[in-house]
Order: sequence, then C-alpha cells, then structure tokens
Amino acid sequence: MPFLRLLESIRTPVLDELGALITLLGEETVFMAVGLAVMWCFSKKWGFRFLMIGVAGTTLNQLLKAIFLVPRPWVLDPDFTIVEAARAGATGYSFPSGHTQSAAAVFGVAAVWVKRRWVTVLCVAMVLLVGLSRMYLGVHTPLDVGVSLATGVITVLGMAWLFDRAEARPYGVLLLGAGIAVFAAVLLVYVLFAPVREANVASFDADGQKAAWTLLGTCAGLWLALWVDMRHTHFETRAVWWAQAAKLVIGLALVMAVRVGMKSVLAALFGGALFTHGVRYFLMAVVGGVLWPMTFRFWARLGQKEA
Repeated sequence: MPFLRLLESIRTPVLDELGALITLLGEETVFMAVGLAVMWCFSKKWGFRFLMIGVAGTTLNQLLKAIFLVPRPWVLDPDFTIVEAARAGATGYSFPSGHTQSAAAVFGVAAVWVKRRWVTVLCVAMVLLVGLSRMYLGVHTPLDVGVSLATGVITVLGMAWLFDRAEARPYGVLLLGAGIAVFAAVLLVYVLFAPVREANVASFDADGQKAAWTLLGTCAGLWLALWVDMRHTHFETRAVWWAQAAKLVIGLALVMAVRVGMKSVLAALFGGALFTHGVRYFLMAVVGGVLWPMTFRFWARLGQKEA
C-alpha cells in the first residue's frame, strides 16, 4: 500500500487519462482483436497461438484469484481512493492482475513470434506500462502486478514450448487445445463448488464464475475452429492489402455483433444465468474461427484479380 499511496499523491487529470488509456492495452477486446487480426491476416498458426496462450494464461489468473481471494486495494484500506474511471473494469478479486496477465500474453507472444530485439524491448515496455497503470489507477497492488508478470512470462514461454512440440505430431495441437479446455473446466468446477470461506465476496465470486464460463466457451470454440480447419477449411491468410483491411474490419464487426447482440438474446431466453456467457463466447469463437475464414478464398481472389 505505501507505493500505491505514493502514486495516489502524484495523480493529475492528465495522468489519470493517460493511465486509463494505457490500461486499455490489457483489455479483453484488445487481446481478442489482436489475436483475430494475426490469425486472419498474417499467420494462422500464430493467431491460434495468440488466442490459446491468452486463454490459458487467463484461466491460470482466474484460478489464482479464486484460490487466494485477495480483496481490492480500496477494500484493504478504506481511506485509499482509486481513479473512479477504472472502477468499472476492476471486477473480481485483486490478486493477481488480469489486465497485466492479458498484456503479457499479447505482447509476450508477439515478442516470441517476431524474435527481434527492438520488438522484444517494445513489448516488455508495453507490459510494464500496463502493470504500472493498474497500480496508478489504484486497482492493484505491486504484488498483484508482479505475480501476473511472472505467470505471464511462464505461460507464454511454457505454452510456446508445448506448441512447438505439439505441432510436430499429428493432431498434437488439437490435443493441446483439449488440454487447455480441460484446464478451463477445472477452473469452472472449482469456482462453482469450492467451499465458501470468510474471505469470499459474493459479487467477486459471481465475476469469477462468469469468467470461468467465458473461458470454457472460448476454449471449446477455438478447439472446434482448429478441428474444422485441419479437416475441412485449410484457410489461407493471403490477400491484397485493401482486401485484408476489409476482411479484418468486417470480420471484427461480425464477432462484436455476436458479442453484443447475443447478450440480450440469451438474457431474454435464460435470464441472468451465468452459463450464457460461455455460450456467447463459444459462438464468437465459431464465427471468428470457423464461419468467417470460409470467406477468405473470396478475399484472396480479389487480390489475384487486381494483380
């Protein structure tokens, strides 16, 4: 808390806005958009890696939150204030930092993929800035951020090593994807059935269950996308630049339409049932990983006609 108090003492409106902007790099939407952009336009292999490593890291992050049940800084110290604009995004337990974990996945995989020193330095800087922004905004402690940095690095390097070996075997990536899905299922079982302790907070527990359903649905959709591509689609990412841009913008709009539109549809059908978040993210993964790639031959032909 002393370091958070120090950051609290230097807050200004300009720094508040800057911190809120930087912290967006650790948002779920950024992670999703980067992963899909890589998978659709640059490298199918690394796009799936982006998404699946990110999901694995977030699952580990959520499991640690559910095990340790650490309250947010303003709960630990009622006299401590946070930047109010950050409160809406500070759901669930505090330890470890989910935004830092997400940023470590996005920028960590980018560094491993590109393998250039200046890219690695830039990626490390981005992850550290996201972690610092979470502390500046007052929603995480240095311990929250530090552990997320460590688990982020371990997850990225460990999963990259596993992917290298899985890709050398027939259906190895499918088996690895199934393993990640089982890990997400373990998280779901834990948050649903773990005994309630004195440190449990009902609203934070609900956030954890929502996240577990979301991760399981995403894992199932990504696994299905892998299977369909290996057996049927075999989509290619190549296209002329303007076709790539159109493909990316329209595809992201479709995925976001499912994300937003299905929320109200499923709420009307099932009320506030938390499993609907898993259904919604499964459908998003199917649209982004199965249905939209079926159009890629069309986009590639547009470029061939221009050539």
